[in-house]
Formats: sequence, C-alpha cells, structure tokens
Amino acid sequence: MNPEPIGDAIAALNAILNASSAVLLLTGYRFIRRGRIREHQRCMIAAVATSALFLVLYVVRFSLTGTHAFQGPDSVRPLYLAILFSHMTLAILVVPLVLRLLFLARRERFAEHRRLARWTFPIWLYVSVTGLAVYLILYRLYAA
Repeated sequence: MNPEPIGDAIAALNAILNASSAVLLLTGYRFIRRGRIREHQRCMIAAVATSALFLVLYVVRFSLTGTHAFQGPDSVRPLYLAILFSHMTLAILVVPLVLRLLFLARRERFAEHRRLARWTFPIWLYVSVTGLAVYLILYRLYAA
C-alpha cells in the first residue's frame, strides 16, 4: 500500500485544521474584546483542540511519508525556508505558552493570563497562518 495518498490527505486535513485554528483565534480575540468571556473560552478551547489534533496528525503523516520536498524554483526557496523555519521555531515555542495560558485561566489568574496572551496570541496566529502557507506552497503552488 502506497502511503503517499494518505499522507497527502492528512496534509490537506492539517491545512484545514490550521485555518480553523486561525479563525477560532481571531473569533476568540473578538469575543474577549467585547467582554463575551464564555464565547471566548469556547473559541480558545476549540483552537487548542484543533491545534492538538493537527500535531497528532502531523506526527502520523510524518511517520508515513517523511518530509515533503520543496519543488518550487530556486528564486522562491529562500522565502519558503524563511516561512518554514520561523513557523517551526514558533510552533515549538507556542506549545508551553498555550499550556501556561490554559493553566492560568483554569486557576482564574486572569491578570497574568491577559499579560501572557498579549504575546502568545500573535505567535499562535502566525503559526496557524504560516502552517497553512507551507501547505499551499508545498502541495498546491509547487506540487510535484
């Protein structure tokens, strides 16, 4: 059985999860700015769930197919690598930040939560958007 079609399907699903996470983050931000705390909580928990599912499926896809080589022109490669490496670095960094935010919210330490969220939100949003960009570059724009 060829794992490539399965890996490609998981990659597409992961792109949907990244896009969903970005939408949930933006919606959750909008809710908290309007004082709609319960809706904010729901959006943020859903964003955590979509990001966690992404991570599980990414590991599955990687174990099935390994890395996906960039097939685009050499002139675009530095831009792609800049997006990829910033995405990977910040994706690693955002995990403990999000876990800390969840902890602070659970303990109702909202002043600390708010201070940390000001830094975490843009990082997490960037990771979600660039994850989608990496998929589009690898699987759609410059597909083999």
